[in-house]
Amino acid sequence: MLIFGPVQQDQYISAFGEVLLFIIAGSLFIIVTMVLSSVIRPSRPNSQKLATYESGEETVGTAWVQFNIRFYIVALIFLLFEVEIVFLFPWSTVYANKDLISAHPSWGWISMAEMVMFILILAVGLAYAWRNGFLDWEKPHPTPTKYQSKVPKELYVQINKKYETSINSKK
Repeated sequence: MLIFGPVQQDQYISAFGEVLLFIIAGSLFIIVTMVLSSVIRPSRPNSQKLATYESGEETVGTAWVQFNIRFYIVALIFLLFEVEIVFLFPWSTVYANKDLISAHPSWGWISMAEMVMFILILAVGLAYAWRNGFLDWEKPHPTPTKYQSKVPKELYVQINKKYETSINSKK
């Protein structure tokens, strides 16, 4: 039971009540900051602000393109080794337990042998992926097109200069 004012010894908030208070406080904090920011901030939408942002690049085409399968293979190998690293933490805490090792002296060597075997299996998997070229990333070798424009290059330079000056004058 929650009572405002001095709390007596026999009255307390249960653990679930504390969690509920944290949820309510967190939700109120989020709601208040969102409402406050929408009231305070200026609203000046323009074409630049409403444009789609994609890693600092202008978007070209649709998002329905076929990705190179190497992205997925590298991601799967990364996840595999990240998950396997998680298994090393419990082992290290158990291996460092001096009470357990002193009670059973062979425990330290058994756990060390298990972990060496575990790491060797991971190394064999990594060597297999490396040997089969799953970790190689072919770098493209772009070749320039043989198209010859009828527009002289100096005209492009003049247009770019005019564009840069118009952008700089707007700042």
